[in-house]
Amino acid sequence: MTGLAIAANGLRKSYGDKTVLDGIDLAVPSGTVFALLGPNGAGKTTAVKILSTLVRPDAGRVTVGGHDLAAAPQRVRAAIGVTGQFSAVDGLITGTENMLLMADLHHLPKAEGRRVAAELLARFDLTDAADKPASTYSGGMKRRLDIAMTLVGGPRIIFLDEPTTGLDPRSRHGMWQIVRELVADGTTVFLTTQYLEEADQLADRIAVLHDGVIAAEGTAEELKRLVPGGHVRLRFTDPAAYRAAATALTEAATDDDALTLAVPSDGSQRALRSVLDRLDAAGAEAEELTVHTPDLDDVFFALTGAPAVPAQSTATTARTATAGTATAAEENAR
Repeated sequence: MTGLAIAANGLRKSYGDKTVLDGIDLAVPSGTVFALLGPNGAGKTTAVKILSTLVRPDAGRVTVGGHDLAAAPQRVRAAIGVTGQFSAVDGLITGTENMLLMADLHHLPKAEGRRVAAELLARFDLTDAADKPASTYSGGMKRRLDIAMTLVGGPRIIFLDEPTTGLDPRSRHGMWQIVRELVADGTTVFLTTQYLEEADQLADRIAVLHDGVIAAEGTAEELKRLVPGGHVRLRFTDPAAYRAAATALTEAATDDDALTLAVPSDGSQRALRSVLDRLDAAGAEAEELTVHTPDLDDVFFALTGAPAVPAQSTATTARTATAGTATAAEENAR
């Protein structure tokens, strides 16, 4: 598949007098991870339900996998897999039986169904537990089985609706690795999440949904630059060098006690080079240089007015340097 895996133009959906999606546009390149962020009630799950043919939009044109959503919904369904917020795993039967059930739903011949089930169980490290009731699985194991079941039909586009909600940090990181492997194989992943670190780690592009519209879209770094507050922090041990730098960098906030300067910056390479050049011209050498840029928490709050999920706040992006050399250190919409 080449080009766009998902394209939506003017997508609208209302429930009564509540407008959930107010004419949003989406463009998801094939073989990438696209993350849709937003506070509870923003419309994330509604967007997934529409794109996966579960809910009809009120207006707008959508193509998924090259197929028109309105004209060819069955072809769209054949091209996609969906893992929702709530697991589709049947806890009363074994992992293998869950997989074979999905194979039957996809009308695979029995021999092929067993082969695919065994391969996917092995891929997701579930072979040892395959013959145990799924009710005995941990949360992370159930999520892995859920995604394995989604892959039985060989979809090239997968919708993951808040896939790591409720998982412990180890299981969450394991899920991230699964997503990376899927994309490395050419799969397109449409991800909704409230965990900003998750989007920062996985997504090639991120859209922030708020009040039914896309408030901003771009790479993680592009979104971070939308928010003011970035700065280059310079720490000195030589008071004379500190004074010389403060004279050269007149826009910097000073801390005479700590011998530090905070120079407003967007964190770009050009801005950092400018600071270093001005330090060199002043003959001042910093003991330590750190670039601080706003993180996705700051972006989320600025765009939506709502704090991010506290347990998953994104660590501040920073690049540190010594001796003046910088090194890269819904939803429930209703």
